[in-house]
Formats: sequence, C-alpha cells, structure tokens
Amino acid sequence: MSAFRTVELAGWGRYPRRPGPVAHPRSVDEIATLLQGGGIIARGNGRAYGDSAMGAAATLDLRRLDRMLAFDAQSGQLVAEAGVLLGDVIAAFLPQGWFPQVTPGTKFVTLGGAIAADVHGKNHHRDGSFGAFVDWIDVMNADGKVVRASREEQADLFAWTVGGMGLTGVILRAAIRLRPVESAWIAQQTIPAPSLRHAMDAFEAADDALYSVAWVDCLAKGPALGRSLVITGDHARAADLPTQYQSKPFETPRKRRLSLPFDAPAAALNGLSVRAFNALYWKRGQRAPRHRLIDWDSYFYPLDAILGWNRIYGRRGFLQFQCALPLETSETGLAALLSETAKAGQGSFLAVLKRFGAQESRFSFPMAGYTLALDFPANARTFALLDRLDAITLDHGGRFYLAKDARLAASSLHRADPRAETFRNMRREAGLDRAFASAQSERLIL
Repeated sequence: MSAFRTVELAGWGRYPRRPGPVAHPRSVDEIATLLQGGGIIARGNGRAYGDSAMGAAATLDLRRLDRMLAFDAQSGQLVAEAGVLLGDVIAAFLPQGWFPQVTPGTKFVTLGGAIAADVHGKNHHRDGSFGAFVDWIDVMNADGKVVRASREEQADLFAWTVGGMGLTGVILRAAIRLRPVESAWIAQQTIPAPSLRHAMDAFEAADDALYSVAWVDCLAKGPALGRSLVITGDHARAADLPTQYQSKPFETPRKRRLSLPFDAPAAALNGLSVRAFNALYWKRGQRAPRHRLIDWDSYFYPLDAILGWNRIYGRRGFLQFQCALPLETSETGLAALLSETAKAGQGSFLAVLKRFGAQESRFSFPMAGYTLALDFPANARTFALLDRLDAITLDHGGRFYLAKDARLAASSLHRADPRAETFRNMRREAGLDRAFASAQSERLIL
C-alpha cells in the first residue's frame, strides 16, 4: 500500500490550492524510500504563505519528526528534529531562561521550515536571520544519504540549505543556539511616527534596541504617507519587573485564545473597512503608553492569539507581498510602494516595516535596508496591484521573499536576484533539481 495519500494542499495564505500526494514519514529510513520517485519537497507546519511547501510531484509532511534530542545548558545549544515547532521550544526552555535567538511573527513554524526559509525577526538589524544561530544541519541528499553540514564541514551544502527553501535536500535535524533571558517579559516602547521619514528616523535612532518593527498605515496619503507606529523592545531584566513577578519572572498571565472557525465574507474586507481600521489603530497607538512591559507572546506573536486568522480574507484566501530594498533606495522605494497601494485603495491592515542589517548569504532574502510586508485578498485587482509593486521593487534594486510568495513571475525573481540563476545551476549540476522540486521552484525556474 502506498504511503502517499492525495489531499488538497495550500500555504497559510490559502492561495493557491491544489491536490497532491502527501506522506507522513516517521523515520529517516522511510524518508529515504519515499524520495525515490523524485519531485519531492519537505513540508513543515504549512506556514509558508504560498506554494513553496507543495511538492511538484509529492510532498513529505515532517511533523512526525518532532523530538528534541539534546540540550547544552552552558552554551544554549539545542539539537532537535526538523518537525519541532518553535512554540514547543519556547514552552520547554523559556521557563529555564532560554528563548530563540531569532523568531518570525508566528511560533507555529517548524525548525526545518525556519532554516529552509532562513526566517528573520524584529532583530535582524542587530543579530541577522535564523541561520546565523544554526550550528549544523543533517540533510538527506537525493541518494538517501544523510550528510551533516556546518560552516566547517560540507560548508557549501550548509550555505545553500539555509535559505534554500528545501531545494537542496530534506532537513532532518539541526543544532540551534538559544538566547539566555532573565524573564518572559519585553520592555516595549511605542513611537508614533507621523510620516515615512519620521518612521525611518525612529528606526535609525533605535538602532541599539534589540527588537524593532513598525505597523504602517498603508492607506495614508500626502504628508501622512507612511505614518507608522514604531515599536521597539528588549528582554526585561528580572529586577525591572513589578514586585509580584520578580520572584516568578517566567510566569505571565494566562491568555484567552480566540478563533475564527469560518471564512469571513469577502465584502467585509474592503478599502473602507481597512481605512477605518487603520485610522482607529493609529489614534489608539498615539494614546497608548510610550513605555510598558508586555509578555513575550503578545509582543512577538499577536496574530497567533487568533487561531485561523487567515480566514479573515475569505474563501479565496490572500496574497502577501514582501520585498527588501537596499538602504540607499529605501526611502524613495517605500514611498513609491505605499503611494501605489494608497492610490489603489486596497490597503492592508497588516502592513509591517522592519530595518534589516547587513547579510551576506547564498540565497537568503535579507539585505541591508528595509523590508515591507503587505497582505491583500486574493482577487483580480490584487494581482494587478502586485504586478505594479513588483515593478517598483525592481526599479529600486529590491528583492522578494520566497516564503511569502505565491505568484511572482520567474522573470521578476531572476531580474531582482542574480543569485537565483547561480542557485539553479548548482541544483542542476548536483542533480538536486530532479529529486527536490516544489510548485514554487517550477514556477520560478529554480
């Protein structure tokens, strides 16, 4: 009996959707057997937004490889299987005084997925991306052989696998480093920025803060273009906590989890509703306390508090646009992107701006500059708008984030990022292109 069963697959954006064979291996030997057909991609918890975790021929769901194998309390090194969720790491080690060095905006990603996408967080300007804290990776190659790759051994494989979107082999296990922290609280500062220029000045002034991120009102126009709430943060010391928490610095109040069990009506999310939400959120942010302590979950993962929040965009799903712009063109490029979005009237209430630090890598997304992420309902108007945003990004020397992509043209990717052709050639020469392929890699000619 075949280990594969046909199921409908989609990313977190719920677009595109397509049926395909999926297997749920429990062991390394089983994975080696399943690779024999070729055209395989490994999948974690399905939090990539588009089609990067949908196999060209078949998909391996690795969530059953979910064991934490070893931990060194001196160095903070954790050895774990690829299917372990970041949230499970936090649950196990935050009470012991450890936290991920880098985390994306959801804790429901697997370690294998975090490495494959080389995810970034709110501290890239200080610490870089997830891969900077990966010591080694066990990767299964096209022949079913497991190779340990690090910066010292199999260095090329290591460099291409971090950010390689699962296209260099199946990530099985990894050693990552955690950060020592004194509490489960973040000392947060909110800085209202009445324009894009003010927001960028706030980022540069807050360069010493460990974390920084901004919510952007992407429908504001004129002098208010790019008005933002810039939010910085640092791990709070135990001595700085209120008295009731100083003796138990890793305890936080229990939070009520909400859920959206149904698809919202498509008409509910439109320019008027988003404009009203953005105006309200801006005013609320201006009145909010400038400095306060906030629990780790609320600071890093506000959307995780609403299970199934992706349903808010309706049955057709949504598309996310995320680009990075080099520092020298960031201001003009961001202004053009926000102006085009405001002009279209298709605002995103999840518009996020971050400052990136320098990063040299084989195929990872970040570059020194700024990154802007925007969410839109999946419809014809959105596709047309995203084509225009692609063109603006290209005109300003930017690049695109493959973990968020569901519809980028291959020509746009290869024009934006000459590394894509080098990556493609490496895969072909190593025979990886036949063994490992996703719907995204075929679409983008990788």
